Amino acid sequence: MKKFTVLLLTGLMCATLLSGCGKEDDTVETVAINEVETTPEAEIPAETETETETETTDEDLPPEEGMVRSTLTNEWISGDLENQRPIAVMIPNENACLPHYSISEADILYECNVESNMTRLMAVFKDWKDLEKIGNVRSCRDYYVYWAKEWDAIYCHIGGPFYILDVLNDPTTDNITEAVLASDSSQKKGLCADAFFRSSDRSAPHNAYLSGEGIQKAIDKLGYSETYTENYPGEHFKFASSPNTLEQYSDAIDATKIDLASAYTVTKTYFEYNEADGLYYRFQGMQKGDEKHIDGANNQQLAFKNILIQFTYYETRDAKGYLSFQCHDNTQDGWYFTNGKGIHVTWEKTTDYAPTRYYDDNGNEIELNTGKTNICIVEKGKTFEVE
Repeated sequence: MKKFTVLLLTGLMCATLLSGCGKEDDTVETVAINEVETTPEAEIPAETETETETETTDEDLPPEEGMVRSTLTNEWISGDLENQRPIAVMIPNENACLPHYSISEADILYECNVESNMTRLMAVFKDWKDLEKIGNVRSCRDYYVYWAKEWDAIYCHIGGPFYILDVLNDPTTDNITEAVLASDSSQKKGLCADAFFRSSDRSAPHNAYLSGEGIQKAIDKLGYSETYTENYPGEHFKFASSPNTLEQYSDAIDATKIDLASAYTVTKTYFEYNEADGLYYRFQGMQKGDEKHIDGANNQQLAFKNILIQFTYYETRDAKGYLSFQCHDNTQDGWYFTNGKGIHVTWEKTTDYAPTRYYDDNGNEIELNTGKTNICIVEKGKTFEVE
Protein backbone atom coordinates (compact mmCIF):
# COMPACT_ATOMS: atom_id res chain seq x y z
CA MET A 1 0.00 0.00 0.00
CA LYS A 2 1.33 3.44 -0.97
CA LYS A 3 0.52 6.62 0.93
CA PHE A 4 0.57 10.00 -0.79
CA THR A 5 0.55 13.43 0.78
CA VAL A 6 1.49 17.03 0.16
CA LEU A 7 2.80 18.57 3.41
CA LEU A 8 2.57 22.21 4.41
CA LEU A 9 5.86 23.69 5.63
CA THR A 10 5.99 24.23 9.38
CA GLY A 11 6.63 27.95 8.99
CA LEU A 12 3.68 28.67 6.70
CA MET A 13 1.54 31.50 8.08
CA CYS A 14 -1.48 33.36 6.71
CA ALA A 15 -2.51 36.75 8.01
CA THR A 16 -5.99 36.79 6.51
CA LEU A 17 -8.56 34.21 5.53
CA LEU A 18 -8.77 33.30 1.89
CA SER A 19 -11.86 34.00 -0.12
CA GLY A 20 -13.11 31.20 -2.35
CA CYS A 21 -11.15 32.60 -5.27
CA GLY A 22 -8.36 34.56 -3.61
CA LYS A 23 -4.66 34.13 -4.13
CA GLU A 24 -2.41 33.03 -1.28
CA ASP A 25 -0.26 35.99 -0.17
CA ASP A 26 2.63 33.99 1.24
CA THR A 27 5.24 32.38 -0.95
CA VAL A 28 5.31 28.64 -0.33
CA GLU A 29 8.55 26.81 -0.90
CA THR A 30 8.02 23.56 -2.77
CA VAL A 31 10.23 20.58 -3.35
CA ALA A 32 11.42 20.53 -6.94
CA ILE A 33 10.46 17.60 -9.10
CA ASN A 34 13.45 15.68 -10.37
CA GLU A 35 14.21 16.43 -13.95
CA VAL A 36 13.48 13.65 -16.38
CA GLU A 37 16.55 12.55 -18.28
CA THR A 38 16.02 12.27 -21.99
CA THR A 39 18.06 10.65 -24.70
CA PRO A 40 18.48 12.05 -28.20
CA GLU A 41 15.82 10.82 -30.58
CA ALA A 42 17.00 8.53 -33.32
CA GLU A 43 16.70 9.85 -36.84
CA ILE A 44 13.37 8.81 -38.27
CA PRO A 45 13.09 8.06 -41.98
CA ALA A 46 10.80 10.33 -43.90
CA GLU A 47 7.25 9.03 -43.91
CA THR A 48 5.56 8.22 -47.13
CA GLU A 49 2.32 9.83 -48.15
CA THR A 50 0.49 6.58 -47.46
CA GLU A 51 1.91 6.34 -43.93
CA THR A 52 0.81 9.84 -42.97
CA GLU A 53 -2.79 9.48 -44.11
CA THR A 54 -5.28 9.49 -41.23
CA GLU A 55 -7.87 6.77 -41.39
CA THR A 56 -11.38 7.39 -40.12
CA THR A 57 -12.63 4.61 -37.84
CA ASP A 58 -16.16 3.83 -36.69
CA GLU A 59 -15.33 5.38 -33.30
CA ASP A 60 -14.71 8.73 -35.02
CA LEU A 61 -18.19 8.74 -36.53
CA PRO A 62 -21.32 9.60 -34.52
CA PRO A 63 -23.64 6.64 -33.84
CA GLU A 64 -26.51 8.75 -35.18
CA GLU A 65 -26.61 11.72 -37.50
CA GLY A 66 -26.38 15.06 -35.72
CA MET A 67 -24.66 13.78 -32.57
CA VAL A 68 -21.68 15.69 -31.12
CA ARG A 69 -18.98 15.05 -28.52
CA SER A 70 -19.72 16.23 -24.99
CA THR A 71 -17.17 18.68 -23.61
CA LEU A 72 -17.71 17.12 -20.18
CA THR A 73 -17.15 13.44 -21.02
CA ASN A 74 -16.24 13.28 -24.73
CA GLU A 75 -19.12 10.83 -25.14
CA TRP A 76 -21.54 11.18 -28.04
CA ILE A 77 -24.62 13.26 -27.17
CA SER A 78 -27.54 14.68 -29.10
CA GLY A 79 -26.69 17.76 -31.14
CA ASP A 80 -29.60 19.49 -29.40
CA LEU A 81 -27.51 19.46 -26.19
CA GLU A 82 -24.36 20.94 -27.69
CA ASN A 83 -24.95 24.51 -26.48
CA GLN A 84 -27.22 23.74 -23.53
CA ARG A 85 -25.76 24.91 -20.23
CA PRO A 86 -25.18 22.25 -17.58
CA ILE A 87 -26.58 22.48 -14.07
CA ALA A 88 -24.47 22.04 -10.94
CA VAL A 89 -26.36 20.72 -7.90
CA MET A 90 -25.21 20.83 -4.27
CA ILE A 91 -25.81 17.42 -2.68
CA PRO A 92 -25.23 16.53 0.99
CA ASN A 93 -23.28 13.38 1.78
CA GLU A 94 -24.22 11.71 5.04
CA ASN A 95 -26.18 8.62 6.04
CA ALA A 96 -29.38 10.54 6.74
CA CYS A 97 -29.60 11.79 3.15
CA LEU A 98 -28.97 8.48 1.37
CA PRO A 99 -29.77 7.27 -1.17
CA HIS A 100 -29.07 10.07 -3.60
CA TYR A 101 -31.25 10.31 -6.69
CA SER A 102 -30.13 10.72 -10.33
CA ILE A 103 -26.54 11.23 -9.21
CA SER A 104 -25.32 8.45 -11.53
CA GLU A 105 -26.52 10.62 -14.44
CA ALA A 106 -23.99 13.34 -13.55
CA ASP A 107 -21.08 13.77 -15.97
CA ILE A 108 -18.74 15.29 -13.36
CA LEU A 109 -18.88 14.76 -9.61
CA TYR A 110 -16.94 16.96 -7.17
CA GLU A 111 -16.30 16.01 -3.55
CA CYS A 112 -14.83 18.37 -0.96
CA ASN A 113 -14.83 18.83 2.79
CA VAL A 114 -17.19 21.19 4.53
CA GLU A 115 -17.43 21.81 8.27
CA SER A 116 -17.19 18.93 10.80
CA ASN A 117 -15.07 16.89 8.35
CA MET A 118 -18.20 16.00 6.40
CA THR A 119 -17.95 16.18 2.62
CA ARG A 120 -20.47 17.65 0.26
CA LEU A 121 -20.91 16.75 -3.40
CA MET A 122 -21.53 18.86 -6.46
CA ALA A 123 -22.98 16.97 -9.41
CA VAL A 124 -22.68 18.53 -12.88
CA PHE A 125 -25.31 17.39 -15.41
CA LYS A 126 -25.26 18.21 -19.11
CA ASP A 127 -28.49 16.37 -19.97
CA TRP A 128 -30.90 17.31 -17.16
CA LYS A 129 -34.28 18.16 -18.66
CA ASP A 130 -35.83 14.70 -18.37
CA LEU A 131 -34.65 13.98 -14.80
CA GLU A 132 -37.58 13.62 -12.41
CA LYS A 133 -35.81 13.62 -9.04
CA ILE A 134 -32.38 15.13 -8.43
CA GLY A 135 -30.74 15.30 -5.03
CA ASN A 136 -31.40 15.76 -2.32
CA VAL A 137 -30.27 19.38 -2.37
CA ARG A 138 -28.52 21.37 0.37
CA SER A 139 -26.80 24.69 0.96
CA CYS A 140 -24.07 26.49 -0.96
CA ARG A 141 -20.39 26.83 -0.16
CA ASP A 142 -18.70 29.57 -2.17
CA TYR A 143 -15.76 27.52 -3.41
CA TYR A 144 -18.10 25.13 -5.22
CA VAL A 145 -19.49 28.05 -7.21
CA TYR A 146 -16.07 28.74 -8.71
CA TRP A 147 -15.84 25.12 -9.86
CA ALA A 148 -19.35 25.37 -11.34
CA LYS A 149 -18.30 28.49 -13.27
CA GLU A 150 -15.71 26.42 -15.16
CA TRP A 151 -18.61 24.73 -16.95
CA ASP A 152 -20.79 27.88 -17.18
CA ALA A 153 -23.24 25.81 -15.15
CA ILE A 154 -26.41 27.10 -13.48
CA TYR A 155 -25.73 26.55 -9.79
CA CYS A 156 -28.55 24.96 -7.74
CA HIS A 157 -28.65 25.03 -3.93
CA ILE A 158 -30.75 25.91 -0.90
CA GLY A 159 -29.36 28.97 0.88
CA GLY A 160 -26.03 28.87 2.68
CA PRO A 161 -23.87 30.85 5.15
CA PHE A 162 -23.25 34.57 4.61
CA TYR A 163 -19.81 33.77 3.15
CA ILE A 164 -21.55 32.99 -0.15
CA LEU A 165 -22.92 36.50 -0.67
CA ASP A 166 -20.05 37.91 -2.71
CA VAL A 167 -20.01 35.14 -5.28
CA LEU A 168 -23.81 34.84 -5.51
CA ASN A 169 -24.22 38.60 -5.97
CA ASP A 170 -21.73 38.54 -8.82
CA PRO A 171 -23.78 39.46 -11.93
CA THR A 172 -22.21 36.56 -13.83
CA THR A 173 -23.42 33.96 -11.30
CA ASP A 174 -26.68 32.28 -12.30
CA ASN A 175 -28.07 30.38 -9.31
CA ILE A 176 -31.36 28.75 -8.33
CA THR A 177 -32.25 28.53 -4.64
CA GLU A 178 -35.29 27.57 -2.58
CA ALA A 179 -34.37 29.89 0.32
CA VAL A 180 -32.57 33.16 0.89
CA LEU A 181 -30.12 33.83 3.69
CA ALA A 182 -31.74 34.33 7.09
CA SER A 183 -29.14 37.02 7.86
CA ASP A 184 -29.96 39.00 4.73
CA SER A 185 -33.61 38.72 3.75
CA SER A 186 -33.12 41.32 1.03
CA GLN A 187 -30.80 38.99 -0.84
CA LYS A 188 -33.18 37.24 -3.22
CA LYS A 189 -30.92 36.53 -6.20
CA GLY A 190 -31.83 33.20 -7.76
CA LEU A 191 -34.87 32.65 -5.54
CA CYS A 192 -37.39 30.27 -7.11
CA ALA A 193 -38.93 27.95 -4.52
CA ASP A 194 -41.21 26.47 -7.21
CA ALA A 195 -38.21 24.71 -8.72
CA PHE A 196 -37.95 22.43 -5.67
CA PHE A 197 -40.22 19.84 -4.10
CA ARG A 198 -40.21 18.00 -0.79
CA SER A 199 -40.67 14.25 -0.30
CA SER A 200 -42.51 12.65 2.62
CA ASP A 201 -40.21 9.66 3.07
CA ARG A 202 -37.69 11.56 5.20
CA SER A 203 -37.59 14.66 7.35
CA ALA A 204 -36.15 18.06 6.57
CA PRO A 205 -33.54 19.16 5.68
CA HIS A 206 -32.85 15.92 3.79
CA ASN A 207 -36.05 15.82 1.71
CA ALA A 208 -35.60 18.64 -0.85
CA TYR A 209 -35.24 17.73 -4.53
CA LEU A 210 -35.13 19.26 -7.99
CA SER A 211 -36.55 18.08 -11.29
CA GLY A 212 -35.73 19.00 -14.85
CA GLU A 213 -39.17 20.55 -15.17
CA GLY A 214 -38.63 22.64 -12.05
CA ILE A 215 -35.23 23.84 -13.22
CA GLN A 216 -36.71 24.88 -16.56
CA LYS A 217 -39.41 26.81 -14.71
CA ALA A 218 -36.74 28.63 -12.69
CA ILE A 219 -34.63 29.45 -15.76
CA ASP A 220 -37.68 30.99 -17.44
CA LYS A 221 -38.71 32.93 -14.32
CA LEU A 222 -35.24 34.25 -13.55
CA GLY A 223 -34.41 35.11 -17.16
CA TYR A 224 -31.25 33.00 -17.35
CA SER A 225 -29.75 31.96 -20.64
CA GLU A 226 -30.41 28.30 -21.34
CA THR A 227 -27.46 28.22 -23.73
CA TYR A 228 -23.81 28.99 -22.98
CA THR A 229 -23.05 32.59 -22.08
CA GLU A 230 -20.15 34.75 -23.23
CA ASN A 231 -18.25 33.59 -20.13
CA TYR A 232 -18.10 29.98 -21.31
CA PRO A 233 -14.45 29.08 -21.94
CA GLY A 234 -15.27 26.33 -24.42
CA GLU A 235 -12.93 23.35 -24.38
CA HIS A 236 -12.26 22.10 -20.86
CA PHE A 237 -10.68 18.68 -20.40
CA LYS A 238 -8.23 17.46 -23.00
CA PHE A 239 -9.42 14.02 -24.09
CA ALA A 240 -7.30 11.25 -25.57
CA SER A 241 -8.06 10.26 -29.17
CA SER A 242 -7.34 6.62 -28.25
CA PRO A 243 -7.39 4.89 -24.84
CA ASN A 244 -4.84 6.39 -22.46
CA THR A 245 -3.32 3.52 -20.45
CA LEU A 246 -0.66 5.74 -18.77
CA GLU A 247 1.91 3.14 -19.87
CA GLN A 248 3.89 5.97 -21.51
CA TYR A 249 4.86 7.12 -18.00
CA SER A 250 7.71 5.12 -16.49
CA ASP A 251 6.72 6.24 -12.99
CA ALA A 252 3.04 5.34 -13.28
CA ILE A 253 1.83 3.31 -10.30
CA ASP A 254 -0.67 0.46 -10.12
CA ALA A 255 -3.97 1.61 -8.65
CA THR A 256 -6.67 -1.00 -8.15
CA LYS A 257 -7.95 0.72 -5.00
CA ILE A 258 -7.88 4.44 -4.15
CA ASP A 259 -8.70 5.01 -0.49
CA LEU A 260 -9.47 8.57 0.67
CA ALA A 261 -10.49 7.64 4.23
CA SER A 262 -7.56 9.65 5.63
CA ALA A 263 -8.72 12.75 3.75
CA TYR A 264 -12.48 12.28 4.08
CA THR A 265 -12.60 10.99 7.64
CA VAL A 266 -16.39 10.86 7.93
CA THR A 267 -17.51 9.53 4.56
CA LYS A 268 -14.40 7.35 4.06
CA THR A 269 -14.73 7.43 0.29
CA TYR A 270 -12.84 4.86 -1.77
CA PHE A 271 -12.77 3.52 -5.33
CA GLU A 272 -12.16 0.00 -6.61
CA TYR A 273 -11.04 -0.66 -10.17
CA ASN A 274 -12.98 -3.17 -12.28
CA GLU A 275 -10.71 -4.46 -15.03
CA ALA A 276 -13.65 -5.97 -16.91
CA ASP A 277 -15.14 -2.59 -17.85
CA GLY A 278 -12.22 -0.30 -17.01
CA LEU A 279 -14.17 1.76 -14.47
CA TYR A 280 -13.56 2.86 -10.88
CA TYR A 281 -16.56 2.04 -8.68
CA ARG A 282 -17.35 4.38 -5.81
CA PHE A 283 -17.84 3.25 -2.20
CA GLN A 284 -18.41 5.11 1.07
CA GLY A 285 -17.16 3.44 4.25
CA MET A 286 -19.54 5.47 6.44
CA GLN A 287 -22.52 3.54 5.12
CA LYS A 288 -23.97 0.77 7.23
CA GLY A 289 -23.80 -2.63 5.55
CA ASP A 290 -23.38 -2.28 1.80
CA GLU A 291 -20.78 0.44 1.15
CA LYS A 292 -21.54 0.79 -2.57
CA HIS A 293 -22.57 4.33 -3.48
CA ILE A 294 -25.93 3.62 -5.13
CA ASP A 295 -28.27 5.86 -7.08
CA GLY A 296 -31.76 5.41 -5.65
CA ALA A 297 -33.36 6.35 -8.98
CA ASN A 298 -31.96 3.38 -10.91
CA ASN A 299 -30.14 1.22 -8.31
CA GLN A 300 -26.83 1.72 -10.14
CA GLN A 301 -23.50 2.06 -8.37
CA LEU A 302 -21.59 5.22 -9.23
CA ALA A 303 -18.66 4.48 -11.54
CA PHE A 304 -16.05 6.68 -13.21
CA LYS A 305 -13.48 6.40 -15.97
CA ASN A 306 -11.29 9.16 -14.51
CA ILE A 307 -10.39 10.01 -10.92
CA LEU A 308 -8.65 13.34 -10.25
CA ILE A 309 -7.28 14.15 -6.79
CA GLN A 310 -6.59 17.84 -6.29
CA PHE A 311 -4.59 18.94 -3.23
CA THR A 312 -5.80 22.42 -2.32
CA TYR A 313 -4.77 25.04 0.23
CA TYR A 314 -7.52 25.74 2.77
CA GLU A 315 -8.29 27.64 5.99
CA THR A 316 -10.91 27.40 8.72
CA ARG A 317 -12.96 30.57 8.73
CA ASP A 318 -14.61 30.61 12.14
CA ALA A 319 -15.54 28.67 15.28
CA LYS A 320 -18.34 26.91 13.41
CA GLY A 321 -15.76 25.25 11.20
CA TYR A 322 -16.70 26.81 7.86
CA LEU A 323 -13.88 26.30 5.38
CA SER A 324 -12.32 28.35 2.62
CA PHE A 325 -10.48 26.69 -0.28
CA GLN A 326 -8.10 28.40 -2.67
CA CYS A 327 -9.66 27.63 -6.01
CA HIS A 328 -7.16 29.59 -8.09
CA ASP A 329 -3.51 28.58 -8.03
CA ASN A 330 -0.63 27.81 -10.37
CA THR A 331 1.52 25.25 -8.61
CA GLN A 332 -0.63 22.79 -6.67
CA ASP A 333 -0.20 19.01 -6.68
CA GLY A 334 -2.56 16.21 -7.52
CA TRP A 335 -2.98 12.74 -9.01
CA TYR A 336 -4.72 11.29 -12.04
CA PHE A 337 -6.04 7.72 -12.12
CA THR A 338 -7.48 5.78 -15.03
CA ASN A 339 -7.38 2.20 -16.33
CA GLY A 340 -5.89 0.88 -13.09
CA LYS A 341 -2.87 3.22 -13.16
CA GLY A 342 -2.00 6.58 -11.64
CA ILE A 343 0.42 9.46 -12.20
CA HIS A 344 1.38 12.58 -10.26
CA VAL A 345 0.07 15.83 -11.75
CA THR A 346 0.01 19.54 -11.04
CA TRP A 347 -3.03 21.73 -11.57
CA GLU A 348 -3.85 25.38 -12.19
CA LYS A 349 -6.93 27.58 -12.47
CA THR A 350 -6.23 31.16 -13.45
CA THR A 351 -9.61 32.96 -13.39
CA ASP A 352 -13.19 32.38 -12.22
CA TYR A 353 -14.35 30.91 -15.53
CA ALA A 354 -11.04 29.38 -16.59
CA PRO A 355 -11.04 25.58 -16.54
CA THR A 356 -8.76 23.79 -14.11
CA ARG A 357 -5.90 22.33 -16.17
CA TYR A 358 -3.90 19.28 -15.14
CA TYR A 359 -0.29 18.65 -16.23
CA ASP A 360 2.08 15.71 -16.01
CA ASP A 361 5.58 16.09 -14.57
CA ASN A 362 6.92 16.92 -18.03
CA GLY A 363 4.64 19.95 -18.22
CA ASN A 364 2.26 18.43 -20.75
CA GLU A 365 -1.49 18.68 -20.25
CA ILE A 366 -2.80 15.22 -19.42
CA GLU A 367 -5.28 13.47 -21.68
CA LEU A 368 -8.35 12.07 -19.96
CA ASN A 369 -10.19 9.04 -21.21
CA THR A 370 -13.71 9.32 -22.54
CA GLY A 371 -16.21 8.92 -19.71
CA LYS A 372 -17.31 10.36 -16.37
CA THR A 373 -14.88 12.01 -13.94
CA ASN A 374 -14.85 12.24 -10.14
CA ILE A 375 -12.81 15.20 -8.87
CA CYS A 376 -11.75 14.85 -5.23
CA ILE A 377 -10.63 18.10 -3.61
CA VAL A 378 -8.28 17.15 -0.74
CA GLU A 379 -7.05 19.52 1.97
CA LYS A 380 -3.36 20.23 1.52
CA GLY A 381 -1.44 18.22 4.11
CA LYS A 382 -3.92 15.31 4.14
CA THR A 383 -3.13 11.87 2.72
CA PHE A 384 -4.72 9.09 0.72
CA GLU A 385 -3.65 5.51 0.03
CA VAL A 386 -3.37 3.44 -3.14
CA GLU A 387 -3.17 -0.31 -3.52
